[in-house]
Amino acid sequence: MSNNKADNRSYGQGASGEVNPTPRPKVGFWTKARYSFDNSIAKSSAFVFYLFLAFALLSVFVVLTKYTLYSLPGILPEGTLPPKPIGLENFFDWFASLYTPQPPQNWADRVVFILNWVITISIAASVTAFFVAAINRAFAKLRKGKSPIIDSNHTLILGWSNRVFPILKELAAANANARNARVVILSNLERDFMEDEIESRAEGLGKLKVITRSGDPTNPTDLKRLNLSNSKSVIILDADEAGDATVVSTVLAVKSVNTNPNLKVIAELDDANTSEALVSATNGQVIAIRSHDVIARVTAQASRQPGLAAVALDLLDFGGDEIYFQAVPALAGKTYQEALVSFNEASIIGLAHADGSLELNPKGTTKLKVDDKIIAVAEDDDKVVYTGPTDPVVKAKPAVKKVPARKAEHMLIIGWSGMGRTILAELAPFMVKGSTVHIIGKKDYTKRAETENLNFGNLKTTFAYTSGDLKDILVAASAKHYDQILVLGYRKGVTVADADALTMLTMLQLNQLFEQDGNGVDPTRLVAEILDSSKAEIARVAAVDDLVVSDNLAALLIAQISENTALAPVFADLFDVDGASLNLKPIEYFADLGKDISYGELVAAAGLRGDSAIGIRIAANASKDGTTGVELNPSKHHTFKPAAGDGLVVVGNLE
Repeated sequence: MSNNKADNRSYGQGASGEVNPTPRPKVGFWTKARYSFDNSIAKSSAFVFYLFLAFALLSVFVVLTKYTLYSLPGILPEGTLPPKPIGLENFFDWFASLYTPQPPQNWADRVVFILNWVITISIAASVTAFFVAAINRAFAKLRKGKSPIIDSNHTLILGWSNRVFPILKELAAANANARNARVVILSNLERDFMEDEIESRAEGLGKLKVITRSGDPTNPTDLKRLNLSNSKSVIILDADEAGDATVVSTVLAVKSVNTNPNLKVIAELDDANTSEALVSATNGQVIAIRSHDVIARVTAQASRQPGLAAVALDLLDFGGDEIYFQAVPALAGKTYQEALVSFNEASIIGLAHADGSLELNPKGTTKLKVDDKIIAVAEDDDKVVYTGPTDPVVKAKPAVKKVPARKAEHMLIIGWSGMGRTILAELAPFMVKGSTVHIIGKKDYTKRAETENLNFGNLKTTFAYTSGDLKDILVAASAKHYDQILVLGYRKGVTVADADALTMLTMLQLNQLFEQDGNGVDPTRLVAEILDSSKAEIARVAAVDDLVVSDNLAALLIAQISENTALAPVFADLFDVDGASLNLKPIEYFADLGKDISYGELVAAAGLRGDSAIGIRIAANASKDGTTGVELNPSKHHTFKPAAGDGLVVVGNLE
């Protein structure tokens, strides 16, 4: 045999061979027993077995000890027969004597009593500890939220973000009169944390019951515990830091578990291509909500016309007027123009056809079919009542006021985020040649690539970095006269709280600048975006013209669609720059100033101009924050005297 070292190698493990492994040491019996005991003691069944075994062995030991002691001379009283040898027939008699209360008669009884006391205390303590530990484990498991859901017709929310709180508030408002309304939330967070946050940030939920569960929304095993197929709808939230990848994985997990083909899944996404792919791949079962686009579009509308942000909020929340679909057989054969003025307490904005297609603000000459439904804005569905038009309304004619040519506008944007590009894309069609946008942003929070190629049509944009110092911001704001100043919240490199704090401080400084300058004959409008809805009331102290609350807008839209998925295309059309959109047009386009007119006549006049009126804005009632002065859906009999600065809120095309 060769003594070469290579002969001691094993060539089965690697290309070059490996040294033979060191022989395993022998393991003794007690080591193996201890190892087996350690591995099995965590199991409750093993613990009971070991406890019973210990109790039996110790009982045998005490019985044998008592027998031995009683067998000693001088222990038992004279004349007492010695104890019989222990056998199967009398062992249990000896055992029972251990637990028969009797005072000790001699020192042997005392020894047995002490041994028995020690064993009893030890066993009792072990049993008590076992049950206490079992109860603690049971409560810990319950606190983790691992138990299954047995509720049906519940709204299921998968994931966690700041939008959870306004969503819950809106669902509570939507189900204020419903019995057993339930919302189930599943996220990776601890159950205690979720419930503490909901209690502190979503108070006043009324009858709505919120059930939290901890788990992975992308794990089908965790989803099976949620009774998903019997839920009313599923909401998948996009955590800003996670992106669309987690949402896509969650959608696939839902699809693998769901057995209900009619279940609608509302998924919050960022990327347009991902949204389109998910909707197509699921045959429309997934409704994609691109929250950033909705926020950007409302922000763009708010920056164009005062009061539009308040209109959007009113349409989206469940507290004021809402959008309803209603079949009205009496309208069959009548024109859309006639339908506009046939409801005293509802405003008509479009038609829903039998084939599922929707048409917002169709031509006034469009005739309604028997199976058409109207799309109406009303306080409640029971307010959508056909009343028919009155003669003054039918004979109403629009004012002959010529629409003036729009002038070039100049906007300053302070702060930047990824949705800024969408805002500019939405603004561009409304801007005439010569309009400009100047953007300033902190270098730490703004990537240069995000500000490149921002020219859209007639809109010319410029960008400059700023140190973030308030003096730099004020210098930029006072460099020229701006028609609007838009303050956007940063979304990268900074916390939401810090971004909102910076926004509010900027707003205060700008208002101080406006007060010093008197803000001119044509005042600069200040519009600001707040990321966290809990800061909204604080932000209003800064007295901006319009305040856009981002997470609240997205949450309201998600809540509306989760309750009625048919509203998804309506809101998509309303907030899109193409087609019909929300507009606030000067009242003099529809009526003569200073002359009394009913709201019904205004609706008829708007219809003749190709618009569907849904409300009015009285400039005299408007406060600086832009949230008042707008009244949606007043009675058709309501009369007032139009004044300069008043406006009519319409769903229509830009003039």
